[in-house]
Parts: sequence; structure tokens; C-alpha cells
Amino acid sequence: MNAPDVLALSGSALWRQKRRTLLSLLGVSIGVAAVLLLTSLGEGARLYVRGQFETLGTNLLAVLPGKTETTGSMPGFVAGVPNDLTLADAEALRRGMPAARHVAPVALGNETVSRGERSRQVLVAGSTAEFQPIRSIEMRTGSFLPELPWDRGAPVTVLGSKLADELFDGEQPIGQVVRIGSWRMKVIGVLKEQGMHLGIDMDEAVFVPVTTAMRMFNRSSLFRVVFTIGARADIDAAQKRCTEILVARHGEEDFTLITQDSVMDALSSILTMLTVALGGIAAISLAVAGLGIMNVMLVSVSERIEEIGLLKAVGAGRAQILSLFLAEAVMLSLLGGLIGLGLGFGLIKLARVIFPVFPATAPPWATVAAVTVSVIVGVFFGVLPARRASRLDPVAALQRREA
Repeated sequence: MNAPDVLALSGSALWRQKRRTLLSLLGVSIGVAAVLLLTSLGEGARLYVRGQFETLGTNLLAVLPGKTETTGSMPGFVAGVPNDLTLADAEALRRGMPAARHVAPVALGNETVSRGERSRQVLVAGSTAEFQPIRSIEMRTGSFLPELPWDRGAPVTVLGSKLADELFDGEQPIGQVVRIGSWRMKVIGVLKEQGMHLGIDMDEAVFVPVTTAMRMFNRSSLFRVVFTIGARADIDAAQKRCTEILVARHGEEDFTLITQDSVMDALSSILTMLTVALGGIAAISLAVAGLGIMNVMLVSVSERIEEIGLLKAVGAGRAQILSLFLAEAVMLSLLGGLIGLGLGFGLIKLARVIFPVFPATAPPWATVAAVTVSVIVGVFFGVLPARRASRLDPVAALQRREA
């Protein structure tokens, strides 16, 4: 038997057992689709996080109170008890770092925002006018925080779009008064709808001058100071200069410097490992599908003993019988893999329609790996039935036929 004969016989055998073939194809295709879908979710998470950071530009630098040994750690998670990072420190950094294009101190807290009988518990961010270009904030109406000396507060606030709509229900918010805790604040601006941004729902956030926020929450330390550096090549020099200034003021390195690139690299590494792990978990279903193929092939061998005996009687060797049954297993796994690719890409497309902001994308390696693994699984689990078929005694097989 030549290769076309082997393929023709294998195809006809699979066609005769349509129900078993369909179930085997279903198992393999579900396994491949699961690999594609889960890895696309992991890859989509990585691309989404990277995209969130890239909206800020590539020259971001942040200083946090407290010292951690890992420069690429997640922002806001520091080891030990942080020392104060004050407004005076932020002012010294602004004066002493000519490479910094924008500098903004940030204070965060949670408080109830209310107007009449409507109220919401929201994130309150205290900062300055320079926070707007650093975070690329766009306004729907009004203006962002005013230019003020950093040590001066003001009873003004900027509302997120969703919060403004809920509090004012179609009324014009600009010039109106809301309460943030026990503070009466005049609304001077409403942000354009922006959604989640680096873990903060900008549509439900409230912005006030930094000194006002620190008084509101009775704090002496800032949450962080953020900078944008004029040129990417100046980031290392800016880090060094920032360290010199704060060490001279504090007498020790009791702060943490975080660059945007370090955070992006750390998150990308974590999410890449997560993607691989999800693909590995999904690949388990391919192993289960392989067991299904083996069972189908074993049943096929037991039902085709007479056919195998006849093939051997007319001169087919063990290698040809082996290749015949292996070809059936490979055809099942390969065809199932191709169907799974179509199903997987269809599910990914559906996910992107339902969640358009989430860039679910199957990485190329996952596509190749899914089909490759499905074929390997077919070969691996097809070997035992194929060997059993090739070792059958043709005389005994023909006697069974005659019986």
C-alpha cells in the first residue's frame, strides 16, 4: 500500500463510524478552542495593561514614600512603614529637577460625595493643575484644577463624568456646590468619559487641590509624586538627581523610585507567565481528547480483526497496518485541531464584540502549539491501537471471519 491507499482506507474507515468520529473530533476541537480562548484572554490582559500605561507616554517617573528593594514592584505596594513624603519634598524636586517637564504631588482617600439626598462613596484624588497633562485628562466641560501655590487649598472640585450625571441628573454641574464629607466644594469641571485607567475608575473619581485633600484626610504624607521627563534618554539622570535631592533632605534613602518601563516589564512578565499557564491548563483537555481517540481506535481494531487479517493475507506488512491505524488517529486529531481553530477564533471574535475595550488576541505561538499538540496527542494515543492491529495473527483473524 502506498500513501494515497493508506489515506483512502483510513478515511473510509472513519466515515463508516460517523458517530465515533464525530465525538472524537468534538473532543479535540474543544481542547484546541479552549487553548486559543484562554491564551487570548491572558494575552489580551497583557496588551490591555500595556496600552493603559502607553496612554501616559513613556517618560513617567514616580516617587513613593517608604523603601522597597524591587524597583519594578507594583505601584502603591511597599515594604515596611513609609516615611513622610511631603509637599516641601515635592517642591524641592520641582525646583531641583530641570529635566522634569511636569511634576504633580498626589494624595488619595475615600470619602462620601453628596448633593441633596444623593450620595456616593468615591475615590478623592488631591493634586495640582499639572496632573492633567501627566495623566492626559480631557474635560467634558469646565476646567481642571486651577493654578495655585501647592501649599494653598481651595474649595473647588472636578467630578468624573458618571458621578456628575448621577448627582445632577441632567442639570449643569458647573458652579454648583457638592459636599465631600463635611466640606462644601464648588464644581469647576467635569471630566470626559474615560473609564478604568490603571485601576482607577476616572468616571467616578473626584479631584481637589492637593492641600485640601491632605487637610480633608488629616494627612502629612503624600501618596506619591509623579513626573514626566522631557526625553526618554534623561530618565536615568532624573532618577539619580531625584535620589540626591531626597537623600539630602531625609538623610537616608527612605523612598522608592518607580519608572513606567519597570512596571510595564514586570506586569508583562507576570501576564505572559499567566498566559502560558492558562494554555497549559487548557491543554489538559487535549490529553482527555487523546484518550477518547485511543478508545475509539481500540474499538475499531477489535471490530476490524477480519479486515486486518485479510490485508495481511494479501501481503500487507506490519508497518503498513501500523501506518494505516496511525493515519486514522492523525486524521482525527488534525481535523479536530483545524475545527478547533475555527471555533476558537470565532469565540475570540465574539469576546471582542462583547468587550470591545479588551484586546483578546491569540498569540501566534498558541495557535501553532495547539494544532501541534493535538497532532502529537493523536499520534501518542494512536500508537497502542496501531501496534495491536499490526501484531494480529492473520490466520487467527481469518479463522474468526470464517467462524
